[in-house]
Amino acid sequence: MDMTVTAWETELTANNGSDQAFHQDYTEIIILKLLTVIVALVGLAGNVVVLWLLGFRMHRNAFSVYILNLAGADLLFLCGRFLGTLGSLFKFSFVLRKISRFIFPVSIFAYISGLSFLSAISAERCMSVLWPIWYRCHRPRHMSAVMCALLWALSLLLSMLEGNYCGSLIRNVHHVWCPVLDFITVAWLILLFVLLSGSSLALMTRLLCGSHRVLLTRLYATIMLTVLVFLLCGMPLGIHWFLLIWFQKDFEAFVPYFLVAVLLSCVNSCANPIIYFFVGSFRQRWWKQRHTLRLILQRALQDTPEVDEHGESLPGETLFMSGSLVS
Repeated sequence: MDMTVTAWETELTANNGSDQAFHQDYTEIIILKLLTVIVALVGLAGNVVVLWLLGFRMHRNAFSVYILNLAGADLLFLCGRFLGTLGSLFKFSFVLRKISRFIFPVSIFAYISGLSFLSAISAERCMSVLWPIWYRCHRPRHMSAVMCALLWALSLLLSMLEGNYCGSLIRNVHHVWCPVLDFITVAWLILLFVLLSGSSLALMTRLLCGSHRVLLTRLYATIMLTVLVFLLCGMPLGIHWFLLIWFQKDFEAFVPYFLVAVLLSCVNSCANPIIYFFVGSFRQRWWKQRHTLRLILQRALQDTPEVDEHGESLPGETLFMSGSLVS
C-alpha cells in the first residue's frame, strides 16, 4: 500500500505543471503528511510517558497490564507511520526502498494488536460488571498477561503472513494464499469490532439504565473515552483496508483516502495518553495539592467511586483500582 501511494504521488508531481487539480491534490498530500508527522511526534512522547510510568513506576494489575500493552502497540504504530511518512515527505528514495517493505507489515501488526488489546479491555470490564462474583472467583490470576501474549503472537502471525504472501515483505504476491489471508485477517478485525462495540454497549447500558446501575468510576470513563475515540478515528483505517481488499479492481479510487485514514489512526494512538491524563486530572484542585504524572495516571485507572462531596478523589494510596487482581 505504501508503494502504491508513493507511485500515485509521483504521478501527481509529474502532472503538477499541466493540471491545477493535480497541484491541489499534491498540496493536500503534503499538508496531510505534515500533520501526520506532528501528531505522531506528540503521540510518541505521550505513549513513552505511559509506558515508563506503568512499566517502572506503578504497580501493575488486571487492567493496567492491558493499558501498558495498548500503549506499546500505539507506540509501534506511530513509529512506523512516522518513519514512513517522513521518508516519503522528504523523498528519501533509497531509504524508502529499504524500509517500505517493513513499514506496512509493522503498521498492520500494531493496528491489529491495538484493536485486540482494546477489545480485551472492554470485554473483560464488561464481564467484571455483568458477572462480578463469577469474575472475582473464577478469573485466573495472570489472565491479563497471558491474553496479551496470545494477542501479540496472533497479531504478529497475521501480519507476517500478510507480508510474506501479499507482497509487503517480498515483491511476489501469492495469488492463492493472499486472498485467503486477507479474508482471515478481515474476519478477525470484524470479530474484534463486534466484540468491542457489543461489550461497550453493554457497559453503557449497565451504567445508564436498569435498576441495578453501577456507579461511574474513572476507569469506566477512561475505557469509554478510549473506545469512543477509536470508533471515530481508528476504525476508518480498518474500513479502508476492508474496501481495498474487496474492491481491488478499483484500488486507485481509495488511494486518496489512505493518508486521511492514516492521520486519523495516528490521532487515535496520540489521544489515548491524553485521555488517561485528562480523566486522571479532571475535577482536581491543582492549587491545593501537587499532582505528579504518576498520580494522575493512577487516578485515571481508579475503579472505586469518588466519595467526597466536593469532588475530591480518595487518597493516593487507595486510588489504584480495586486492585487486587494482579495481571
